[in-house]
Amino acid sequence: MRPGAAACLVVAVFLANAGIAQASKATDLVANAIDGFIRPGYQSFNRSTSALSEAGETLCASPSQANLDAIRAAFATTVDAWSRIEIIRFGPVMEQNRLERILYWPDRKSIGLKQVQAALADEDPTATDAATLAEKSVALQGLGALEFVLFGTGSEALAAGNTYRCAYGEAIAENLHTIAGELDSAWSDPNGFAKVWTTPSDENPIFRDGKEAVTELMDVFVTGTELVRDVRLGGFLGEEAGQDKPRQALFWRSGQTVPSLAGNMAGMRALLDASKLAGTLPAEQAFLGSSALFEFSNAANALSTLHGPIADVLTDPNKRAKLAYFGVVTSSLSGIFGTQMSGALGLTSGFSSLDGD
Repeated sequence: MRPGAAACLVVAVFLANAGIAQASKATDLVANAIDGFIRPGYQSFNRSTSALSEAGETLCASPSQANLDAIRAAFATTVDAWSRIEIIRFGPVMEQNRLERILYWPDRKSIGLKQVQAALADEDPTATDAATLAEKSVALQGLGALEFVLFGTGSEALAAGNTYRCAYGEAIAENLHTIAGELDSAWSDPNGFAKVWTTPSDENPIFRDGKEAVTELMDVFVTGTELVRDVRLGGFLGEEAGQDKPRQALFWRSGQTVPSLAGNMAGMRALLDASKLAGTLPAEQAFLGSSALFEFSNAANALSTLHGPIADVLTDPNKRAKLAYFGVVTSSLSGIFGTQMSGALGLTSGFSSLDGD
């Protein structure tokens, strides 16, 4: 038997063993992820949306360039907080369309953009109240909609007192804070999803054993790397410079395209550290944890100097080359988690929540 196959067999037996040790080991890994990354991540998102909502109230009450600058800065902070925790694409965030209500993307046919523009043009009164906005199209109530309000065509009028546009933006920010608070509470609930994930059993409707619980954790990295590489980066970076589509990049209006990519990667690295998942690898495959951390560092370094509008980044050959290299690194990470690490731990990975998009 090949050494790699032997190692996979050993770990597969370890994880598939139905004894208390298996259940407790899975619980440890999942509990580490929840306490060390997921709960703090949603708490950070909740705080950022609180500041965003307050900045919206201030701008509407006292329109000025300074207050417009302040809410735009709060928007950038919220995008960063969301990008880090966005990789958790299961559990409470999948209930009540919360994921899409926070960020409707990709918007391939500009359906969402057209809805936002129509609301602004028609001055739809139901879009200026957070309660009624929450019942409307997901495209009207998330970060994408707020970006257009704050940075899109006509946004400069906010500093001069565009009453409707400001009220709409304030409602979006308040609604985002409500959703963030719900997510924070849901993950803090001792009898909520966290309990379901940390107590696999035959009676558990989602996780029948520790292997399924740990597979959910591993799939965060599998789906996360695919999201960054295929949906986010692949959505605007062409095979050649002349094929780039900067206006199809997420957050291109606000200049947050690269920061959002960096946030996604920083979130995955933080989750790997917090969960201690790599520590369960057999000795022969222990290097995979270091390999993943090395590639996360490469990704961060590649993005660290890419400031400003994504269109400007793409027209600079050196900066564009760094984006392309970032894509290569992301593919490497996809292989590390989706094939090598999953295989070493005897996990069946490969399903992605992005399938069908």
